[in-house]
Amino acid sequence: MKPNRITLAICLAWGLGLLTMPLFSFSVSAAEPLPPKYRVYVGAYTTYGKKEGKGIYSFEFDPHTGKATTPKLVAEVDNPSFLTIPSDASHLYACIEVNHLGDAPEQKNTGGVAAFQIDPKTGDLKHLNTQPAHGTITCHVSLDSAARTLLAANYGTGATAVTFRINDDGSLTPAVSTVEHTGSSANQGRQERPHGHSINLTPDGKFAVVADLGTDQLVVYPFDSATGKLDATKGVSIPAQPGAGPRHFTFHPTGKFAYHNNELNWTVTAYQYADQKLTPLQTITTVPEDWTGSGGTAEIAVHPSGKFLYVSNRGPDTLAIYQIQENGTLKPAGFASTLGKIPRNFVIDPSGTFLLAANQDSDNIFVFTIDQETGALAPTGEVINVPMPVCVRLVPLK
Repeated sequence: MKPNRITLAICLAWGLGLLTMPLFSFSVSAAEPLPPKYRVYVGAYTTYGKKEGKGIYSFEFDPHTGKATTPKLVAEVDNPSFLTIPSDASHLYACIEVNHLGDAPEQKNTGGVAAFQIDPKTGDLKHLNTQPAHGTITCHVSLDSAARTLLAANYGTGATAVTFRINDDGSLTPAVSTVEHTGSSANQGRQERPHGHSINLTPDGKFAVVADLGTDQLVVYPFDSATGKLDATKGVSIPAQPGAGPRHFTFHPTGKFAYHNNELNWTVTAYQYADQKLTPLQTITTVPEDWTGSGGTAEIAVHPSGKFLYVSNRGPDTLAIYQIQENGTLKPAGFASTLGKIPRNFVIDPSGTFLLAANQDSDNIFVFTIDQETGALAPTGEVINVPMPVCVRLVPLK
């Protein structure tokens, strides 16, 4: 497919209008054609902090004008902090990051996962069902390529990782497999016990990688796509640096390399990957060497071209930018302010043109353009106000 070329001119202005900058233009080569619009879903905290959201929000983003519509609430649910959507955009799945789902016996001392059907015309969500996750503070969800299994990670007590089958109508079965880690690590304030923080399938769908912040390890489990089960007896552990705190994990588009951000020591680690084996290549900082503040990394993502990698930093409130070398290692390429407070998840659109960064504590999402040669980010001036946004997901509209 030949790359398309777009040129936009957008005035950079934000805040209360006190800051203005001259008109600028940018031109990029996109890996895929830009759709007419994107529908954007946002998972937001509802009970953490001083400000309260109400659940999952949605808005439309026009990549040809760089403008977004006003967000609307599409589902009321407690702490839907992470979302995942299948490629056909028929359903949406959310983790429910709580300690107790409800008063029923099976809902006590557990977080959960919720299934929703997406209205293709309006984008509204219809709640199908919710299942207990057999562990507290469910913080991450992902799907297999066929959208027949949902995988979830629990940060709190109970199962570290859990899987659910997806029924024909998109609803979720009760859990079909659970894995519970044991142990601790160097930072006794944060690593007193296992803390599952993400679970992702390998590109071939044969294995699931669980990042455990509490025990400083990645554990790679065989995954049976026919049953949706993890084989807890054949997990392979890859240790991280003591006190690092592995958080989120992603693969390079080639499937040859993988990366994870370490929340506690402000680093990112690169690996070579082949058939359940992750071979460390490099661990480097995500903040300037003289940074001494508090916080931690949050999200990690590879550009669709495979040329760049980004990591969000809570505290300095930046995105660390890296150029990916042919051997999979990372070359630092600077930092970009997310223009808000406590950046969490961010998303890169499939064309590789835009990055949308969610700032949890400033209640906003800023839109950036991506330089296709350097990976540098430039704010477009577009800001979307959503209470306590945590996770952003895009659906291309035809």
